[in-house]
Amino acid sequence: MKKLNALLFALLLTIAALAGCGSSTEQSNAQPAKKNETAQKAEVKFPVSITDGTGQEVKIESKPEKIVSLIPSNTEIAYGLDLGDQIVGVSDFDNYPEEVAKKEKIGGMEFNVEKIISLKPELVLAHASSAHTSAAGLQQLKDAGITVLVVNDATTFDQVYESISMIGTASGEKEKADALIADMKKKIEGIKSKAKEVKEEDRKSVFVEVSPAPEVYAAGKKTFIDEMLQIINAENTVTEEGWPKLDSEAIIKSNPDVIITTHGYYTPEPVKNVTSRKGWDKITAVKENRVVDVHSDKVTRTGPRLTEGVEELAKAVYPDVFK
Repeated sequence: MKKLNALLFALLLTIAALAGCGSSTEQSNAQPAKKNETAQKAEVKFPVSITDGTGQEVKIESKPEKIVSLIPSNTEIAYGLDLGDQIVGVSDFDNYPEEVAKKEKIGGMEFNVEKIISLKPELVLAHASSAHTSAAGLQQLKDAGITVLVVNDATTFDQVYESISMIGTASGEKEKADALIADMKKKIEGIKSKAKEVKEEDRKSVFVEVSPAPEVYAAGKKTFIDEMLQIINAENTVTEEGWPKLDSEAIIKSNPDVIITTHGYYTPEPVKNVTSRKGWDKITAVKENRVVDVHSDKVTRTGPRLTEGVEELAKAVYPDVFK
């Protein structure tokens, strides 16, 4: 069971993509007003050079017509930039948007190099979180003449914006990337403004569980979820950094007002799993029926849906404020 649960935790983090930038835009010369004027101004001049998530300079010779994404977060960003038609291959873990089900699958944590090469992409979107373990495979792709861009391993919203900007520049959709980033920032500011309505005496302490018993892992400091809790004006009961494994005694002692689980999308009955644990009936969140499951991908996958995750988290912690 311990081995199974450890694999589950690794899977959750991999799927979530727990989850760099550079730009060069060229505006068209002055022209009489046309319907395609905006498109002309947004056109990226190729070749472009980008410093990727490993600090390497990557040169992209021309606008890619075929793209393979090795991780769900990259895929969601690409679709957010309207690049769905260019995506020809995705990982086995990709599940959003629905259209990815029709795309060729290129493997999971260990991708199929031969399959990717057969799809003839001009650009492969890799990720810094797994670049060191897949270095040999990425080099094979480069040796086959395919441009590989390692997107930064974002751990903050600002770094997610960098990821979006990087993919936007590499794909020739920098203006769409800028618009997507602006929209995300606007939504976050709106949530922050609403969260100010929470009075200090009503501020909630929250425990966020990302993997269930018997080996409970939680969201600690310097994670996306911790930043989300700050945005909605809530306190994280976990003081350790990253994704620590905690014992029940420590969790019971922290006595959170609200318990959030993020594994219900992948495991059955997450709330019952929490409320049935020995000694947990002493926790305020359990006594007051404040155990809520939120969508894992929306709160851990480093893409455009993070704003939806913040909203879902806010409604779970402060249902009276975020109706």
